[in-house]
Amino acid sequence: MSAHLILIDALNLIRRVYAVQERPFMKRKQQHGDKLSANTQEQVLFNTQKNCVNAVIKIIKQLEPTHALAVFDSQQPCWRYQIFAGYKKGRKKMPEHLAQKLTAIQDAFMEQGVDSLTSVEDEADDLIATLAVKMALHGQKVTIISTDKGFLPLLSPNIHLYDYFNRRYLDEEYVQQKFAIKSSQLIDFWTLTGDNTNKIAGVSGIGQVNAAKLINQYGSLKAIVNATDLKESLKEKLLQSDEQMALARKLLTLKKDIPLGFNLKDIRLTTPSSSPRINVDIIAINSDSNSL
Repeated sequence: MSAHLILIDALNLIRRVYAVQERPFMKRKQQHGDKLSANTQEQVLFNTQKNCVNAVIKIIKQLEPTHALAVFDSQQPCWRYQIFAGYKKGRKKMPEHLAQKLTAIQDAFMEQGVDSLTSVEDEADDLIATLAVKMALHGQKVTIISTDKGFLPLLSPNIHLYDYFNRRYLDEEYVQQKFAIKSSQLIDFWTLTGDNTNKIAGVSGIGQVNAAKLINQYGSLKAIVNATDLKESLKEKLLQSDEQMALARKLLTLKKDIPLGFNLKDIRLTTPSSSPRINVDIIAINSDSNSL
C-alpha cells in the first residue's frame, strides 16, 4: 500500500501563527511602550492554538495523507551551536509563555490524530530530513509543511515542500526563479553566498548573482574550486575561505541518518487518541520491515 507522510515543521507553523495573532495587540501596546497583559497573552495563546489546529485540519483535508507527524525542536541548543557559537545569533527568542504552551498544542494536535516528535540534541530540520529521505528511499511520498528554504535541497520526485501560508508548493520551478539554479546545487550555492538567516558567513565578495553564474558554468562548488581558468582574485578568495566554506557546508547540510525507534504504522494518521508523544534520543532501529 502506498503511503503519504506529511511532516509538519511545528515551530515554523506555530511561531508564524503566533506572530499574526500577537501583531494587532502589539501595535497598540508599542504606542505606549507597554507589554502585553497576562489576560491578553492568554487570549493570544488561545487564538494561536486554535488557529494551529485549524491549519492542521485544513492541511490533512487538502493533502489527504495516510501518515502525519508534527516535528519539534529540542529545548536544548542543537549540535550546530556546538561547532559554531554564532549560529542563528540575534534571532528573536521564543516568548516564554508561548514555549510553555507547546505541550498543550502537541496535545491538541494529538486530538486530530497527529502525533508529535521531539529530539534531544538535533534540530527539527534534521529529524524531518531523516524521515523524508527514509520514506523516499522506500518509494513513498512525503510532503514537508514549512516555509523554511533549508528543506529545498531535499526536493525529489517523492519529497515535496508545501508553504501552507501562501498555499503553494516550493518546487524546482520556485528554486529556479528564486536562485537561478537547481535544488541539488543549493548547498554549494549557500556555501558560497552564506546564509544570513542563520548567520552563516560565505565567501567575501560573492553574492547570489555571481554564485549562480559560477555554479551554472561549472556545475558544482568542487568544480569551481578545481577550475584552472578562474580569475586570480576569485581563486584567492576561495583559497582564503576554505575553512569557512567547510564549516558552512557542515552547518547547512541536514542530517539524514538519525536513528529512529518507531515503525511507519506508529505514525499512521489516526482518529483522536491519547497516545504518548514520541521522544527520540539514542534508540535502536526496529527490525520490522516498516521501520524508519
